[in-house]
Amino acid sequence: MRRRQTMTRPPMMRPPRSQPSAVPLRYGMNPHQRPAAATPLDAAHPPLRVLHGEPSYINLLDALGAWQLVREAAGALGRPAAASFKHVSPAGAATAGPIDAVMAETYGVDGAALSGVASAYVRARDTDPKSSYGDFVAVSEPVDEALAQLLRRVVCDGIVAPGYAPGTMATLSAKKGGGFLVLEADPAFRPPAEQVREEYGYRFVAPRDDIELGPAHLADPVCGTLPGPARDDLLLGLITVRYTQSNSVAYVRDGMTLGVGAGQQSRVDCVRLAGAKAGTWWLRRHPAVRAVPVEATARVQDRVGERIRYLDGDLPGVAPLAAAERGDWLARLDGVSLASDGALPFRDNVDHARRHGVRYIAEPGGAARSGDVVAACREHGMTLCHTGVRLFRH
Repeated sequence: MRRRQTMTRPPMMRPPRSQPSAVPLRYGMNPHQRPAAATPLDAAHPPLRVLHGEPSYINLLDALGAWQLVREAAGALGRPAAASFKHVSPAGAATAGPIDAVMAETYGVDGAALSGVASAYVRARDTDPKSSYGDFVAVSEPVDEALAQLLRRVVCDGIVAPGYAPGTMATLSAKKGGGFLVLEADPAFRPPAEQVREEYGYRFVAPRDDIELGPAHLADPVCGTLPGPARDDLLLGLITVRYTQSNSVAYVRDGMTLGVGAGQQSRVDCVRLAGAKAGTWWLRRHPAVRAVPVEATARVQDRVGERIRYLDGDLPGVAPLAAAERGDWLARLDGVSLASDGALPFRDNVDHARRHGVRYIAEPGGAARSGDVVAACREHGMTLCHTGVRLFRH
């Protein structure tokens, strides 16, 4: 059902009268495209307002996509959510949850003492920390001191959140020599029912994709059974691919993405790309990878980079992880969920996903060879849900 409800924001969220209706941008899609600006449809109640810094065109697109993702995920799953965005697609997304030893060591945090919103971001960024370098951050809850201190130590370009605890603005506004972008989202904002886009002399007009994703889309598996935690993981995966450039798939486990494959022309290439990222995430937990020497004073990205170079066999003076040992470790990854924004056209998607520990799949269904896909899932002992909803984003 299309939502047309209009809500008034709380007084604390109302922008000051001096805020201009048009948001000046540093430049357009590329630095040579100047001047540039973004004008809210309702100047009195924009979806975001700039608290610090000056956004670029892509910064603002990242912020809008990331905010929608975390807002929807938090509402659907009832937990704080975070996303790490790069080039208008999420590198990772997660809800609040446990921090394992690898994440705690990589980001220099005490997982047991970390706040929910901070844990959500650590988990989202840890999906693909190589890609998250210089990301745009989104969280569904106000930024607290724990998250602000974490952001101070990682390389990121900006953040969008529904609020900021006292003292956090001073921490964030000092990042990047004062160039860190801080945006405040209005949780009460509802977009227009109609979406308009202009491209090379055409104006495209269509109803906004406002289907509310929920457990009902996963209620009747085609084959297999769906336990509650896997249902939540599939739902997070569906919401993630909804805000990812198509074609896209997401691997999810324990409330966090393990790999996101975005913008591929071939569906199986999405599955392979996201699967390779999930494999890297899992291999970073291997004892030999954790034992790679990294200086105690090394920055977060240097810790990540050294271990990924080791996995790539590109670390001078260090013997790479043996192929057999690598294969044995990868075979231990299990209980993974896979969500696809479009129908799986052939069984090769299922065969490849199973190599990366996938046990649960959600996809629209309806492809010409869906019968082959169902047969493959049964053969591998996997659960398959047909959502009936395509979630393309271009």
